[in-house]
Amino acid sequence: MSYRVTKTYGHEQGLSAIFRQPNATTHCREPHGYALGFKFVFECDELDENGWVKDFGSLKPLKARLCTNFDHRLSLAKDDPALRDFLILYQKYGWQEPLAVERVGCESFASMAWGWADELITPAERARGVRLVEVECREHGANGASYMGEGK
Repeated sequence: MSYRVTKTYGHEQGLSAIFRQPNATTHCREPHGYALGFKFVFECDELDENGWVKDFGSLKPLKARLCTNFDHRLSLAKDDPALRDFLILYQKYGWQEPLAVERVGCESFASMAWGWADELITPAERARGVRLVEVECREHGANGASYMGEGK
């Protein structure tokens, strides 16, 4: 028997990210933004002394990291040919520096968020078998992607 819990940071959280796919042949090559939503799924076979899989209160650093990286933030791939131009523009106007990442998009954002959430599983929780099984990043109701970690 296993138990699963979810922690969701919905679109109403205001994680208003901007990004683009410079190699796309569609309109996705243009800068565009969404109020991203994230869902984290944790699982275990043995509940803790409170009857929980994961204390949701322990995930406050995860929300902070999502806000730091996606709230009103431009994310660009490190190999985006316009990255330097965007950096100059943002510096000129004193805006928050764009986030340079390996890849952009829901798939990559879910993978990034996986790492942040997985770091928050304590050794005691791991001893009980707590594991992160899925992270979903959604642009809106119709588009999203999941990451299930290595070996899942």
